[in-house]
Amino acid sequence: MPQTEGARLFRETWIAGVHQHFPGEPKAGYVIPWEDTPQWEREAAGSVYDQVRQFVEISGGHTSRLSREQKSRFVATCWTAQMFKHFEEPKPGYVADWPDLPSWQQETDADIFEAIEKALS
Repeated sequence: MPQTEGARLFRETWIAGVHQHFPGEPKAGYVIPWEDTPQWEREAAGSVYDQVRQFVEISGGHTSRLSREQKSRFVATCWTAQMFKHFEEPKPGYVADWPDLPSWQQETDADIFEAIEKALS
């Protein structure tokens, strides 16, 4: 899957996860469609997609044995690195460590990892 399609998969899975896991009404920016997503965010999504894809591939597909928490932590860490890449001083919430993320975000990050795994199988 080309990086642009992977970035789109990332974004669409993020939106679906927000709708499923977020308590109440999410902020509009959380669910903005791909066409309206800022360029930096598209690039970040594509980079994280690539990192997960490579991790799954070099693991011989055995990432399926990881827990949802491990998968979520991987996505969150990759995303945090992208925030430091795209912002000189990102908001603290953008770079919070995994245990400090809200549970809806942890679950959504795991969903993203699993969607990428599924797309590769």
